[in-house]
Amino acid sequence: MSDVVKIATRESYGNTLKELGAEYPNLVVLDADLAGATKTATFGKAYPERFFDCGIAEGNMIGVAAGLATMGFIPFASSFAMFATGRAFEQIRNSVGYPKLNVKIAASHAGITVGEDGASHQCNEDIALMRTIPGMVVLNPSDDIEAKAAVRAAIEHKGPVYIRLGRSAVPVINDRPDYKFELGKGILLKEGTDVTIVATGVVVDSAIKAAKMLEEDGISAEVINIHTIKPLDKELIAKSAKKTGKVVTVEEHSIIGGLGSAVTEALAECCPTVVKRLGMQDVYGESGPAAELLVKYKLDGKGVYEDIKAFLK
Repeated sequence: MSDVVKIATRESYGNTLKELGAEYPNLVVLDADLAGATKTATFGKAYPERFFDCGIAEGNMIGVAAGLATMGFIPFASSFAMFATGRAFEQIRNSVGYPKLNVKIAASHAGITVGEDGASHQCNEDIALMRTIPGMVVLNPSDDIEAKAAVRAAIEHKGPVYIRLGRSAVPVINDRPDYKFELGKGILLKEGTDVTIVATGVVVDSAIKAAKMLEEDGISAEVINIHTIKPLDKELIAKSAKKTGKVVTVEEHSIIGGLGSAVTEALAECCPTVVKRLGMQDVYGESGPAAELLVKYKLDGKGVYEDIKAFLK
């Protein structure tokens, strides 16, 4: 794995859309006046006749996407996570989810790594919102490689999909020859016996770093990367939980309704396990550099390590 190469998952999204444009003539892309930030402008420059800027009107954008889907197109609708899921929730629920339309919603600028834009733009509730919509697939890739794979998996899947993307450049961690992306399947990154760390999105890197620190203390941590939060790989999580007896979830999202909730719900049904949820602890974010915010909210490698150590005591 490499900590040298860094790229934002929103960049991966824009680059992959352009590649898919040549393969899928029915692929269309919509944006809400944020094409430069969401990186859909990359597709727009290559295929201007298939790119639609709907203006600052996310609800309308989702309605247009739904209409295009009924005509056989595969629409990808993009905006910031706060507006794509918060402002347009009703349209997503009723115009996309209810009729099970083939619409893909890709939201960038999720979580506290939005940074200086502050709490109003740092959406820590989007996964919770999208999980509640029946039939919605929810993806949260951890790096460039996984984001590209997630976009490709989304276009191949028939039905609504939500993809969570980040603003800040993050390390490439999935540069392994055996890497394989499969919808609904988690990835076992490291085997362990004392505690299971289940992470998603850009903080999978933090989980890996925390596991290395724990190893130096003689604690064997199993690390699982969950890029698909819905449907959740319950089998992999349960198998690991039964082995270690303790589970820690790590996410750049509220601990309410996100990965932590999904994991605890799953374990409660099959094998009740003690779980510690690390993430945004029912609080809003704040303005500041992304890296410093991860440290403040203890979502960097050291912070995750310290919380797990305290949990194990």
